[in-house]
Amino acid sequence: MHLSASSDLAHGGRLRAAAHDFRIPLQHWLDLSTGINPLGWPVPPLPAEVWRRLPEDDDGLAMASLAYFGGQRVLPLAGSQAAIQILPQLFAPRTVGILSPCYAEHLKAWHGAGHQVERVDYADAEQAVDRVDVLLLSNPNNPTGQLVPPATLLEWHAQLAARGGLLVVDEAFIDATPAMSVLAAAHAPGLIVLRSLGKFWGLAGLRCGFVAAEQAILDQLTARLGPWTVSGPARWVAQRALADRAWREATTPHLHAASARLADLLDAHGLPSPSGCALFRWVPTPLARDLFIAFAKQAVLVREHDDGLRIGLPGEEEEWAKFEAVLAEVMR
Repeated sequence: MHLSASSDLAHGGRLRAAAHDFRIPLQHWLDLSTGINPLGWPVPPLPAEVWRRLPEDDDGLAMASLAYFGGQRVLPLAGSQAAIQILPQLFAPRTVGILSPCYAEHLKAWHGAGHQVERVDYADAEQAVDRVDVLLLSNPNNPTGQLVPPATLLEWHAQLAARGGLLVVDEAFIDATPAMSVLAAAHAPGLIVLRSLGKFWGLAGLRCGFVAAEQAILDQLTARLGPWTVSGPARWVAQRALADRAWREATTPHLHAASARLADLLDAHGLPSPSGCALFRWVPTPLARDLFIAFAKQAVLVREHDDGLRIGLPGEEEEWAKFEAVLAEVMR
């Protein structure tokens, strides 16, 4: 069974399409397909003036992002997806290596902008650094959760930058492991880092992300994007979410514990998860398609890949109970 597609790349979170295709009412579903924090940042009521005024750059978001990102200037934009689509258009055609598996929109965007793109296995990354013009990866990897240490990434960046190359690191899932980020070095030529408010904060619908890079790249992106790329309400929420240190410090250990709990649960039912991150687990299996359908028939949506399943975290205890019951049924 194939889900109805509104674009040529399928994404997690397409719950209405799943409800339609599997003929199960929307309210009965448990969506574990996105890797989004199910217990996200609690958005307070927005003041009415936020809706009536055009977005302003001096509204406090710049200061909040400077504080959160350790003094590194970043460019806010309508989700990191906006950067994924525009960045390839800033460069003349190059050879681009994408450490794979990876979020498929990266390959689509670079290929669509006329670049020569190849998928690179992680085992071949060192060799790829010596021959490609651009090396791109998601860190933690999406969908496996594999992490490349910052020291290694900075070595790759130095090698690439020495000959005018570029390292692009998509850190959409890194906020629960901030020590693994290389964003602090992104002021240097040849390094671009993408960040998101969608995953750790559970604010995917906000459509707000950030790019860190040398000033020339940020200026080019700003010119391409034009004014008001992030809505006023989104800026208002983003500023306050980034500044909420207490929530962040409480949420980080909770997510790590939930990820470990999910790994134990999967393993106990015969689906070992050798890798993942704080927001999802990876289950490598040649039965990904069959398992995806079996879960969906029980109104649990997971993310299917060619050689495995990415399974996000349940939220409240009743969601954990439902998932465990369905998991037991599927694996019986």
